[in-house]
Amino acid sequence: MVCRLTQTVRLGGLLTVVLFVGCLGLFSDSANGQNRIQRENALPGAIDWQLTRVKIVGSGCRSVPVEAYCSRQSVLAGETIDIMASTSPARAFRLEIFRTGWYGGRGARLMQTIERVDCGTQPDPVPGEKNLHECRWKPSVSLTIPGDWLSGVYLGRLTTLPEGNEPYWQSYVIFIVKDERPADVLFQCSDNTWQAYNVWPTNYSVYTHPKGGQGPWADVSFDRPYGREAQFTSVVNDPLTVGSGEFLPYEFPMTYWLEQHGYDVSYVSNSDMLTPDRGLKCRAFISIGHDEYWDQRQFDSVSKMRDEGVDLLFLSGNSVCWVSPLRSGADGRANRIFFRGGPYGGANDYAVQREREHGPFPHRGPDEGLLMGARNVEPVNGGGDWTVTKADHWMFRGAGVKNGDSIPGLIGWEYHGQPAEIAGLEVVAGGTAWQGGVNPQQWTATIYPGPKGNFVFNAATIWWAQALGDPPGHTLPWSHYSRPHGPDERVQIMTHNLLRRAIEQ
Repeated sequence: MVCRLTQTVRLGGLLTVVLFVGCLGLFSDSANGQNRIQRENALPGAIDWQLTRVKIVGSGCRSVPVEAYCSRQSVLAGETIDIMASTSPARAFRLEIFRTGWYGGRGARLMQTIERVDCGTQPDPVPGEKNLHECRWKPSVSLTIPGDWLSGVYLGRLTTLPEGNEPYWQSYVIFIVKDERPADVLFQCSDNTWQAYNVWPTNYSVYTHPKGGQGPWADVSFDRPYGREAQFTSVVNDPLTVGSGEFLPYEFPMTYWLEQHGYDVSYVSNSDMLTPDRGLKCRAFISIGHDEYWDQRQFDSVSKMRDEGVDLLFLSGNSVCWVSPLRSGADGRANRIFFRGGPYGGANDYAVQREREHGPFPHRGPDEGLLMGARNVEPVNGGGDWTVTKADHWMFRGAGVKNGDSIPGLIGWEYHGQPAEIAGLEVVAGGTAWQGGVNPQQWTATIYPGPKGNFVFNAATIWWAQALGDPPGHTLPWSHYSRPHGPDERVQIMTHNLLRRAIEQ
């Protein structure tokens, strides 16, 4: 039984929501023979949680009528997260908080509603050094996370309250609730990469600096709203995801599938993996979707996890590609700013010490193949079919595949190749990807043994999650004349095999 007392107070114009939770015992792992995820997903899902009306302006990326960002990428139960919002023109809005998951196929559950938040227009940031756009907005809502909010990816839906005959407008804000418990599966959201590509307010990202191209001359900050996906003209065109980073198109299909099948999963942001502590409490670690930008500390942490027996599943593409040193924002909050590559020195204290010990890193950082099993292919951006080359491997058991069988369109839009020289490494799939739709390149999916009976699997594609689920609010992406086909039972069986091996060993 859960006993809850909710109190809402207003402090100096800031709406503060405090939920006091007692009489807990809801999350005993032995209750009714179900784990936490199974019990959570037995609760009723929301019928209405998606965006309906959005107004995108500013180079096609910005939701000016209502937009927001959070003070932290992730938060523990009992901690407080601030939501900084702006409306133009000044309007009140309703805020609904949803946890994403399976929920009988509905995809989300309503956790909390704040019927009215009075809000004004907050200023656009003045560009700083290295073209940094760092908002310093005042909080609109301060939310203390209740003790019974399970780890997950949470979406806040902001809906303006119209005056007279005006229409309403909407956008999302996104944050992760994490925990510190042992779990079978640790799901790392690729939020560094969401932010690297975020062009809010008009055209400012790691990729859109006045110098042109991509390089260490652009800083990006988490202290700004997420605009529409940066690749909306070439990869996925869904304005109804504005404010949610890249979670809905690239990662949500897998969280939906994991929770559908009752896996005991916990969620973290990239910035939660700067030490191995969280991962060492779990059996399997998942890198998902487009997981391109890593702080060096992430690389060292996940390497340590592998060495200590954690199974690693890189169900992602273009992963571990660029060193992105995280540092504090203007007000001292940790891990709010990063840039791409560099020379590494001076980026943060860890970087300085590591450079003293090991010498300077190249822009690309360490050899990602030595962790993942295969390396990033350059130049990249394309698509192709995922073709089996070692059908007798245990990961294919029950999938009904033979060598040469392909999953259409599963490779894209970036991928891995060039296997590393690691003892026991096996190439389980491989073939041709078509860069730009016309130029042939070779990609490879690999698996290799860890030192303690564990394994490291590299799916070699951003699109792996697209073959697992097709939840509400999700739009299939595409790339250069190639498109994944959505859920595929062969990929689902392979993923079950990998996860069950990780959990049971």
